Amino acid sequence: MRRASPAPGTSRAVAIGIATVAVVLELADIWVTARLPRSPYTPLPFAPEDMAGTAFPVFGAILVHSRPRLVIGWLLCAGGLSAAANILSANLFRLLDGDPSHGRPIINLTWQVLQLTLGVLLPLLYPAGRLLSRRWHAVTALAVAGMALDWVAVLSGQRALREQAHWMVSAAMALAFLSLVVRFGRGDAVERRQLLWLVVTLPGLLVPWMLGDPFWWLATLAIPLIPAAIAVAVLRYRLFGIDTLISRALVGTGLVIVVTGVYVAVSAASSLFLAEVEPIAGIAAAVFAGAAFQPIRRRLQRGVDRLLYGGTGVPGALARRLRHRLQHADPVHGLLSTLDVLREGLSVTGVAVEMDGTTTTSGSVGPAGAARVIALVWHGEPVGLLLVGPTDRRRFPAAHDERVIATLTPYIADAAHAVRLTAALQRSRERILTAREEERRRLRRDLHDGLGQSLSGMAMSINAARLTMRTAPERADVLLAELRAGMDAVSGDIRRLVYGLRPPALDELGLAGAVAELAGGPIEVSGDMAGLPAAVEVAAYRIVQEALTNARKHAGAARVTIVLARGDRLRVTVADDGPGIAPDARPGVGLGSMRERAAELGGTCEVREAEGGGTMVHAEIPL
Repeated sequence: MRRASPAPGTSRAVAIGIATVAVVLELADIWVTARLPRSPYTPLPFAPEDMAGTAFPVFGAILVHSRPRLVIGWLLCAGGLSAAANILSANLFRLLDGDPSHGRPIINLTWQVLQLTLGVLLPLLYPAGRLLSRRWHAVTALAVAGMALDWVAVLSGQRALREQAHWMVSAAMALAFLSLVVRFGRGDAVERRQLLWLVVTLPGLLVPWMLGDPFWWLATLAIPLIPAAIAVAVLRYRLFGIDTLISRALVGTGLVIVVTGVYVAVSAASSLFLAEVEPIAGIAAAVFAGAAFQPIRRRLQRGVDRLLYGGTGVPGALARRLRHRLQHADPVHGLLSTLDVLREGLSVTGVAVEMDGTTTTSGSVGPAGAARVIALVWHGEPVGLLLVGPTDRRRFPAAHDERVIATLTPYIADAAHAVRLTAALQRSRERILTAREEERRRLRRDLHDGLGQSLSGMAMSINAARLTMRTAPERADVLLAELRAGMDAVSGDIRRLVYGLRPPALDELGLAGAVAELAGGPIEVSGDMAGLPAAVEVAAYRIVQEALTNARKHAGAARVTIVLARGDRLRVTVADDGPGIAPDARPGVGLGSMRERAAELGGTCEVREAEGGGTMVHAEIPL
């Protein structure tokens, strides 16, 4: 039967109680320490163990309060309480008896609990609260065996046996910290990020410990950072970039060292050669150090980026690679190349660009909703969406992702815009080819079915008239009269064909005159209508023609107003006083034709309700 877990409220109360007891013990230890002779190895009124006994249980209680079922918080609480009890018992026996060895069982027990919780179990279980595999139970067994052997040595007084126990516990702790390295190599991006928070704070404890007593007190300043980093890593790792912290720390340290070196070197050189004007030496050193600051910072930043992220993670290097690929690829492959570079630079599973209903993908962006969406804007014009997939498990997420995205997104927007232009050009070519073939088909049909039949009939009439001219002149005269009428019809068909290609009125009267003739009255004209491109004139004329047909035939309008205005583009407006557009009206062939004529030239055409009633057709055509 499975036992029920303690209620979260009870767990939180217990954790807060442990932290409170630990703090009380530390306050008591500070009171005891104040009555002991001053320690020769620390200038502080408390020891590193005091700080551990306060910081670890406090942050452990915070973790338990937020994640009651996560064992990491409980380990911090238990280890911190053990540290507080250990240092208090040692100092208390030193104060009462002058010899802390009298309290060795208590001191030994609390120290072993501290080693087991914080030195073995914490690194083995951090950050998920579970072992890498069952085989790592052996490390815990080794530590427990060493501690048991230590008790045997204490009770039997065998010093050599105690040294052996010490080495067993030390080996278990070393293996436990080695598990962090193994976990980092096997972990995903989130786990690696959490591990780095702990790893970056450990040198503040380990370095003073290795240097020994003269420097051990410095660990007091670094110990609170360890449980704080663990709490941040478990609860808020997404809010802070640990690699950004490392990067800035390295760059800042390098700047201090290099700029200080430059200042000292220039100051020394100036003092040597300008000994009589010593103030100039300081000014020269400051000027040289200031001038070298920005170039050195850039070089250090590039070096740190390469150290943390490799050659593919440096934004400048990525931009150069991207430009090179764009210069040697067509627009479609250029966009794919930019996505490949971005995917490598961010170390993500995939990136994609969505535009105009199509998607160009490099890698896999994962399921819907898992990708980050970034708008692509080209000179203020939205061109599509950039989708960035989750981070690849091969590397931890780079905190400089924003710098990489900010550097490469303009190039991706340029490539996406080029693809859109290429696609638009292809569609335009297809429309032109389709329109040309349709026009050829119409001309062929008209010539074959109209002019061809008419000319064949005229040829037969001529032959019949020749045969009957001598024997039946009257019949020949009738045939010639019919032939004359047929020629008039053929001339009309030819004029109709020519008119279908380009209205002759445009060549004779210009756009304004042709539209006025079409309207049967005056129109409003703004700007010079001379010198317009032929395609623009035809499109505007056909749009007005279709709008007038609709107004007269379908709307039954009594008055139609036509306005032609030329500026940076040609604006055509046709408004009538008819009943307007019916709510259930469906656009017909004529309305679609007007829109297509404007769109072919990169313009727009819209049909809407006119102010005061009626219908308005408004088209704008670029010049």
